[in-house]
Amino acid sequence: MKNILVPTDFSENCTKAAYLGIKMAKLYDAEIHFLHLMTTPVDWVKLSKLKEKRYPETVKQIGIAKAKLRALEKEAEHEGLKCRTFLQFDSGQKDILEHSGHFHHDFIITGSSGTKGLVREVIGSNVDKIVRKANAPIIVVKEDEVTFPFKDIVFLSDFKEDVSIPFKEVLSIAEKCDSKIHLLRINTETDFNSIELGLNPVKEFLQKFPDFSKYSMSVYNEPSVEAGINTFLNHQSADLIVMSTHGKTGFLNLFSKSIAEGITNHSALPVMTIHIKK
Repeated sequence: MKNILVPTDFSENCTKAAYLGIKMAKLYDAEIHFLHLMTTPVDWVKLSKLKEKRYPETVKQIGIAKAKLRALEKEAEHEGLKCRTFLQFDSGQKDILEHSGHFHHDFIITGSSGTKGLVREVIGSNVDKIVRKANAPIIVVKEDEVTFPFKDIVFLSDFKEDVSIPFKEVLSIAEKCDSKIHLLRINTETDFNSIELGLNPVKEFLQKFPDFSKYSMSVYNEPSVEAGINTFLNHQSADLIVMSTHGKTGFLNLFSKSIAEGITNHSALPVMTIHIKK
């Protein structure tokens, strides 16, 4: 992890995401970028200084945004980090992805209103689409206070498909944080079976990581994936939920688009998604 992007609208959860970004950047000795997207009544980039005066409220909002970005920059620099800030106008999903691609970010962290509203309300763009299309792993911070370093990470999969690549990303974080990884499989109404049979794909997967020992395995028979996660969290505390995605087809077999959005929207815990390139 060398270059972290934090898109922010300065809301409470985005601010928590910013501080998580700073902590992770310090742990990895990475550079951190803060990006704020602002919609303006006209094409602000092409506006002359004289014409800007016609929009005093926008000028005021730009000043506030710059001050907040500068405050985040100072926080990062206080931790000895290399930091850059960006204010972009008339922006949306495309700008975040273009910005991330241009600077080759290898990690994205942002906030979401989660259970208090749809993910797409955050930072003026559809975050769930960014999650599916971004080449970098992304953490969406929610209502719960963020615990970092992460001590308990839930890696959620049906383990029917090879998820070795995203798991290596999780291992990297777990090793840095000295975390325990909880491998979780949810059997839904369509594939109920015995717990032992449900564990077999997980055990087979772990054979690819013979040196990995700090983990637990769990299988739950539940009517939905979300219900399964909630049941698991009733018995085991966690700091981060991790899932894998395919860019075009949505989540791996078990995780349809609607399930993925439901988890990202309704979980109060931070949710991390890792894109698997095909």
